[in-house]
Amino acid sequence: MTLQNLLGISLDSIAPNRETIARLLTAAQRNLMDARLDGLSQENRFDAAYKAIMQLSMLALNANGFRTLTSRPGHHQTAIQSLTLTIGLSTDRMIVLDALRKQRNLSDYSGDLVTDAAVRECMSSATALLDDVRTWLTANRPELA
Repeated sequence: MTLQNLLGISLDSIAPNRETIARLLTAAQRNLMDARLDGLSQENRFDAAYKAIMQLSMLALNANGFRTLTSRPGHHQTAIQSLTLTIGLSTDRMIVLDALRKQRNLSDYSGDLVTDAAVRECMSSATALLDDVRTWLTANRPELA
């Protein structure tokens, strides 16, 4: 699969935008800080860390000239699974991020409780993804960093 194969199905072509990338990076960092707030519920901490993962996934797509079609179902799945193509994330790490997406769906749509372990994994994965995206951006698209 390539990102080009997903055009019109789940992705749209765009011009990479430095300002959008900067806003998404700042928002992801802010959400990671929020996820560390002890006074929040497990669900809200998880949601904040997951939101950072999504913002970083959208940033990676933007830097490559794409965005998800949010009018179509599955745009979170597309954004996360495309990380193997956008920044070269390993399949194993992408699978963990996708499992966190599924956990988020269970929490949001079924009211399932989020465990301490899930919160820790989401925060750890989001932090690692932030580092990966920054490194990729600096090495591959410095004009957007």
